Amino acid sequence: MEKDELTVKKNEMLKRIHIKLKPYGFRKYGDTFYRIVSEDISQVINFQRGQSYRNESALMWVNLGIRVPECVMREFFLSAPLKKYYHEYECNIRSRLGSIDGKEEKCFNLNSDINTIEKGIISDIEQKVLPVFEVLSSREAILARRREFKNFDVMNNHLILLEESMIYGHLGNVNKAKELFRQYYNTAVDKYNDKVKNGKKHYLKKGERIVYGGQDITAEKDGYVTIYGASHGHIDYLDELAEKLGLTR
Repeated sequence: MEKDELTVKKNEMLKRIHIKLKPYGFRKYGDTFYRIVSEDISQVINFQRGQSYRNESALMWVNLGIRVPECVMREFFLSAPLKKYYHEYECNIRSRLGSIDGKEEKCFNLNSDINTIEKGIISDIEQKVLPVFEVLSSREAILARRREFKNFDVMNNHLILLEESMIYGHLGNVNKAKELFRQYYNTAVDKYNDKVKNGKKHYLKKGERIVYGGQDITAEKDGYVTIYGASHGHIDYLDELAEKLGLTR
């Protein structure tokens, strides 16, 4: 099956970008570039095409990720062997070009001049991404400096305390792991209690309907409605995790 013109253009561009990134230790697997630092921390750059059924196949985003194994697996010491490489969506610190500038994520149109797109991507990676990757290249550095790069952490920054607990546990500091886990747990309980008491606001347009927890609301006009109730599932999960990791003792 012949590849379409946009796929050919994209593949040629990625080959040229990889030539630029190879000296920094990045390997290429399909549309993903990755390297391993500090033995098992993955740093990932992924090029994601839009869905054809949405008529977005000409669009492309550049995803960025850092994967600390214990933060993803929720184990202090991993029993499963590491894979050869990991996808961006398997990372715990995640963002996209554009978002790292505190702006809207960049969306590249492959129908545009491919050389201009390529130069812009390489410039962003070399000037904005690699310097942060260099800093966040060890567990100690991630513990000390992750919060400095909030725009690189737009997906899971609400889990920082939990993930720091996992890293300290991996490093053998169980007391610190327990302290941070307890802080995160208390925060989760406070959020749950707040939702139960005060509900959560949802914006509905006139005529839109929402059904949740026995509530059935149809908006009479554009605006916010309040939904009461909350799921206890995350707290139950944390209770099980604390037991598994020995943090309840």
